[in-house]
This record gives sequence, C-alpha cells and structure tokens, in this order.
Amino acid sequence: MIFEKTLIALAAAATIVAAAGVAVVAAAFALYALLTPYLGAAGAAAVVAASAALLVGLAALVAAAKAKSHASRVRSAEGPDLGLIWQVIEMAKRRPLLAAGAALAAAVFAMRNPTLLAALVKAFLDPRTGPPPKA
Repeated sequence: MIFEKTLIALAAAATIVAAAGVAVVAAAFALYALLTPYLGAAGAAAVVAASAALLVGLAALVAAAKAKSHASRVRSAEGPDLGLIWQVIEMAKRRPLLAAGAALAAAVFAMRNPTLLAALVKAFLDPRTGPPPKA
C-alpha cells in the first residue's frame, strides 16, 4: 500500500515536471514568435536565450539562498563546537576536490599497507573492553 502511494506520488511529480517543461518551451516559442518581426530571427533567439539564462540564474540564486539558510539552521542547532568528524565533513563540502584527493591518497596508502588496514578494521570492529579488573 505504501509502495503504491509512493509510486503514485512520483508519477504525479513527474507529470507536473513534464507539464512545467512544456509550458517553458511554449513560452520561449511564444516570445520568439513575438520578437521575430521586430528583431529578426537572430535577435529574437538571443533575447529568448538571455531570458532563459536569467530564469536559470534566478532559480539558482533562490536555491542557493535556501541551502544557505538551511545550513545555518543546522549549524545553529548543533552549536558552535563541532567535533572532528563534523569539521572533516564541512571541509569536504567546502573543498570537494581536496576531499576526493585525500580519499584517493588514503585508499592508495591502505592498499600499499594491508597490515595497517587490517589493524584499523580490527580496532573499529572489535567490541570495546573496559579497563582490566583490579586485583
């Protein structure tokens, strides 16, 4: 039942996206047809391309503003003191190429030193034992 509702919701979303795409193409064609007598074919095409670029730019600005406000809300909810893992995640978000390079370097290092890799895996997967009992 839940799976069917999810599929129906996805189909409805796809239909809305397709209708929006058709509307955008129709509006672009209408703008082109309106401007062709005044600006010629090339001028009308340039105006349509510029308006499309403006629309995409505005959508990107709105998305960036929403993402920035969401990120600030998440940061304020976590508090100012981030742990090491959160700092690494934030660094990876700010500099994805650096993070990819570090991950690749770590993978190469791990492949060249399998004993170190085995020790790390064992350290993370072994159950923690408390301090030894006092005699």
